[in-house]
Amino acid sequence: MKLVFIGASATSVMAVRQLIHRGYDVVIIEKNKDRIDELADQLDCGFILGDGTRPDILREVDAKTTRLVYCMTANDQANILASLVAHSLGFPRVITKLEDPEFEHVAIELGLDNIIVPARTIGSFLADIAEGQNLLELSSIIKGEARVLSFVINESLAGPVSALALPDNARLMCIYRNGDFILPDAETKLRNDDEVVLITHSKQIPALRKRFIDTLKIRQAGPLSS
Repeated sequence: MKLVFIGASATSVMAVRQLIHRGYDVVIIEKNKDRIDELADQLDCGFILGDGTRPDILREVDAKTTRLVYCMTANDQANILASLVAHSLGFPRVITKLEDPEFEHVAIELGLDNIIVPARTIGSFLADIAEGQNLLELSSIIKGEARVLSFVINESLAGPVSALALPDNARLMCIYRNGDFILPDAETKLRNDDEVVLITHSKQIPALRKRFIDTLKIRQAGPLSS
């Protein structure tokens, strides 16, 4: 199984070097030919010249033989679009990099739940250092079959937390409201535009995504014109 990077940014190259060293098969999709020529002698990986937001380009790497797609261009809109295209083509997992945190809310509403915001991560790390804290990576906490899913509340879901009627092996971890962090309790009421974060078993993810993300997107789109 291979890993695919869309965009040969400095961060991409740093990650690719480490992944190659660890024995992974990596392919980089980059639309700048000069950038590919620059890296071809440095990295023992595959290269595809083209725009990673295009379905025909992504089909060249084949979703069935790909483990991860990293959307890592310097353009947030391009990363969101590439992520949506990758999902539509059946790639099993897609990572979306965003430079501007303002786009995160939009990305979550579109059903993108593997989002990284490098500036915020580094900023939190530096702030924790000032307080003498050790930053624990989320990946070291969420182990085994545990998974995290986030989505944005709309008017149809606003109301008591209990109205979500989550399955037995799913729990509401926290809420982000206007940038504030909230730990919910039995009395908490969800509001329109709240971002909620659930922890659940991996087998519940498809059903929860369909219920809280895919169904909401269909409702927002409205009925199809005849």
